[in-house]
Amino acid sequence: MISSQAFINISFFQPQSFLMTGIPGLEAVHGWISIPFSSMYTVALTGNCLILLAVRRTHSLHQPMYYFLSMLALSDVGLSLSTLPSTLAVLWFDYRFIDFNACLIQMFFLHFFSVVESSVLLAMSFDRFVAISNPLRYASVLTNTVIIRIGVAITTRATLSLLPLPFLLKRLNYCPGKILLSHSFCFHADVMKLACADITVNILYGLYVVLSTVGVDSLLIVMSYSLILYTVMGLASPRERVRTLNTCVSHILAVLVFYIPVIGVSMIHRFGKHLPHIVHALVAYVYLVVPPVLNPIIYSV
Repeated sequence: MISSQAFINISFFQPQSFLMTGIPGLEAVHGWISIPFSSMYTVALTGNCLILLAVRRTHSLHQPMYYFLSMLALSDVGLSLSTLPSTLAVLWFDYRFIDFNACLIQMFFLHFFSVVESSVLLAMSFDRFVAISNPLRYASVLTNTVIIRIGVAITTRATLSLLPLPFLLKRLNYCPGKILLSHSFCFHADVMKLACADITVNILYGLYVVLSTVGVDSLLIVMSYSLILYTVMGLASPRERVRTLNTCVSHILAVLVFYIPVIGVSMIHRFGKHLPHIVHALVAYVYLVVPPVLNPIIYSV
């Protein structure tokens, strides 16, 4: 046990662990709540793994659109696995501690797979744009080599964007006794608020990452669909217009399922400080759990 006098003599402090939070106010029924959460994780992992298996084993699916779908499924698997251990540890066993370094690692992968998913959705919008606007050149534009390069670029971009985050948090001086997180996993915005130091650099870099990845991706997706709509409106036959737009429905739904919760989380963190903690928790769970669950359903219908 470290005395209060000992804390005074410490000029730089980092906690050994943080204390995670389940669903505030519903701790007594965490066991029951774990049932739908376990079911959603099972659906997410099973559905996305089946997509990966189907694309791998079915030769007719060896096409650009399905390669991008595989990337989306892989990012959803990674996102689910990033939060599954800590979330179920809290809900099943009421084990709420997470090691400081483990928290930073989880935070990196959580945000890494989110950025990857955003980038893949952008790549899929480019796929739809080429397929609709220039169908005769589709196969020559999106070759296997190009798709591999896109995949490498997506991974490199996410890694370079997010790699500084753990180190920026590691350099901070934290408050002794201030270890309570708002969720059952580690968000960058959540962890940095526990520091007893100037976090301006963390805030600015976090804003830069959001704007340069999710912000840019969403803007380019909107632009690509504006061009797609312009192309579709130039088609003579109304039936042909509907048929062409139908090829975009699954992707549009996937975009909405991902970006609406992202916007919700951003707005809650920025303007929702007065809202009950349970609202923060539920919005975060929707952001991290719902897209991996719904994407396999959307693309299998």
